[in-house]
Amino acid sequence: MTARQLDERMVDYAVYGGAVLGGGGGGWIEDGLKLGRLALEIGQPALVPADRFADDALFVTVSMVGAPAAKEQYVKPVHYAKALELLGARIGRPIEALHTNENGAGTTVNGWFQSALTGIPLVDFACNGRAHPTGSMGSLNLSEQDGYVSHQAAVGGRGSRYVEMSLSSSLGLAGSLVRQASVEAGGLVAVARNPVSASYARENGAVGAITRAMEVGEVLLSRKGEAAIDAVASELGGKVAACGTVTAFGLETKGGFDVGTVTIDGKHELTFWNEYMTLELEGRRLATFPDLIMTLDADTARPVITAAVEKGQRLAVLTVPREKLLLSTTMTNSKLLEPIEGIIGKSILERE
Repeated sequence: MTARQLDERMVDYAVYGGAVLGGGGGGWIEDGLKLGRLALEIGQPALVPADRFADDALFVTVSMVGAPAAKEQYVKPVHYAKALELLGARIGRPIEALHTNENGAGTTVNGWFQSALTGIPLVDFACNGRAHPTGSMGSLNLSEQDGYVSHQAAVGGRGSRYVEMSLSSSLGLAGSLVRQASVEAGGLVAVARNPVSASYARENGAVGAITRAMEVGEVLLSRKGEAAIDAVASELGGKVAACGTVTAFGLETKGGFDVGTVTIDGKHELTFWNEYMTLELEGRRLATFPDLIMTLDADTARPVITAAVEKGQRLAVLTVPREKLLLSTTMTNSKLLEPIEGIIGKSILERE
């Protein structure tokens, strides 16, 4: 497969398909559409297959970090470009390819603007083929590499809340500092981070993740209403596990994350930590992260992220088993998944 020139139709597919694969997180549809279309206005970004790069080519992750529901968030395209500039200055070596950290409405098009602006190739690859809450989950299992030094840059906010930083540290500390920077910036920062070789990326991430998002988006947008929801479920090998009215909804933004619960018809409960973590029917577990759990408007089929849920909405809940998804090796790393339990107060890991 050769490089594919990206166009406005692909922006729509990538953003809407990414929204589904975001599993409740991954940013807002409106922001993703704006960023993707801006990339097309300023340049001619193309999507390059991951296998077109030499094993030692330097891949860099571009992402957003923060809480989508934060009221004072402020991240603009110039912030994405500045973060990449800061990282390049820190590592002192040419960056040969860009890729996103995850699929999501906003995150699937991460890197499109930077690629259009700089000419650095955009890879058909994501650290994870679904969205996830923590930076470590989107870091290609580098947490398991002894002595690995994480290089990161983050930019966001405005006025007295403007933040511009670059750092080199252990992966965990770097992730914590960037998360704190997002809080200080009003809730969100644009990030460039973790240069790795192409071979390492391919072994640990989601090859073809952007194409997969576009495939899902095309299925979703080519139909309407219930037919669209059913078609997406079929495309992903999942099912509609619930459909009804939101009878209770609670969300709290803390520590740079959105945390809360959604109740549908008083019996289906979903918990989320940015992304949906669990789905239960009257206490019986139906799906558990990293299974995909996603809400869509039951009438229009528009994906509804956790930050956009409201009482009284009619939602369909889509679930897809993890085996059907393109996932990072981080999604089987119990050390990275265990912190979820303390946040949502429910079990995530399988225990004997």
